[in-house]
Amino acid sequence: MFFGSFNPIHNGHLIIAGYLAEFTDLDQVWLVVSPHNPHKLKRTLLQDHHRLAIVKIAIGDNRKIKASDIEFKLEKPSYTVVTLTYLHEKFPEHQFALILGSDNLENFHKWKNYEQILEHNELYVYPRKGSSGGDLLSHPKVKLIEAPMMELSSTFIRDAIKAKKDVRYMLPESAWHYIDEMNFYR
Repeated sequence: MFFGSFNPIHNGHLIIAGYLAEFTDLDQVWLVVSPHNPHKLKRTLLQDHHRLAIVKIAIGDNRKIKASDIEFKLEKPSYTVVTLTYLHEKFPEHQFALILGSDNLENFHKWKNYEQILEHNELYVYPRKGSSGGDLLSHPKVKLIEAPMMELSSTFIRDAIKAKKDVRYMLPESAWHYIDEMNFYR
């Protein structure tokens, strides 16, 4: 489970998802489009269905990466522990792991019921510049993944589009066309 606002999804997200799907023991990576991250302002988000559409367009026909709207059906704001509990109940035949950056691992102890998440799920942690991962990096359920470091952010892309910069090479071509045609982030 790779949770995110994906506002918008970009090549950095897809490189990390693709790396984890191909170079780890994960069978599939689900990109979970979060309708409302409790740590972000909702007013900065495109509507849920547009962000989900862009994720689906960006993934294309890759069977190892899946777009998920599971959090659209759950209480807002979205808490990872609630989503994972729901998924374990709905799909008892699956084992779920959480994918996050080392910067998020540093603050993981601030997440709602983080101990419960660690008890029932492995964490696959990819490196982020300037982040050591913190104290939980040595936890037995935490796997540090040597994925390529990505410094691209959705905030950078939104700001660049607003400033009328050409960012088409930072997103999958299909996602860029959708964003451009819909006149998003301007």
